Amino acid sequence: MSHHLILVPTESERRVVEPLLRVAPADQIALCGFGVVAAAARAAMLVAAVRPRRVVLVGIAGRLSDELPLGGAALFTEVACDGIGVGAGAAHLPAARIGWPQWPGEPGPPPSAPIGDAITLAPVELTGVPAGGLLLTVAAGSATGAEAAFRRSAWPTATAEDMEGFAVALACALATVPCAIVRGIANDAGDRDHARWQSRLALESAAALVNSLLTIDR
Repeated sequence: MSHHLILVPTESERRVVEPLLRVAPADQIALCGFGVVAAAARAAMLVAAVRPRRVVLVGIAGRLSDELPLGGAALFTEVACDGIGVGAGAAHLPAARIGWPQWPGEPGPPPSAPIGDAITLAPVELTGVPAGGLLLTVAAGSATGAEAAFRRSAWPTATAEDMEGFAVALACALATVPCAIVRGIANDAGDRDHARWQSRLALESAAALVNSLLTIDR
């Protein structure tokens, strides 16, 4: 059994993060893929294969709140999914609001509870760590400031957006494996000018945070 399964969405993120991680022999680092579909499928496959004690998702995200500094990192306590349901833009209705939870639950064995549009992540006892609060997972990142502003209005407590968090958390919830999500804050959501992004610094900050998590979790 692997102690920690550390998932990274893309090879470019892994190239920066992996050399910085202080993993134990029983830990495993793997790609989960880009976006909600690949990440859900790959995470479910890997969790079933290695049965880790905890899954840790690490990568970059775009911030929706100035509370998160660019180039820093945060450990999120909740993750929600935006875009699944009916309609688009102002007409969008999330799946749970129209009576279709993303997972309806079943009696088992093992039994599982319904899962709507948000998942509370397993708590991690880390002091002095920036609390990310709610991470919003989207199928397509915000392309403009207006799109990011609309998402902030729809999800006023969301502090950052990513494209894999909810998918990995859902796979973990169905497998009853705790999930932690650490994201480095590379850019303002909606800013597509990579010259302003602080991806490397954000990934270095995220790796340092993951190392703190791995230390207290052993």
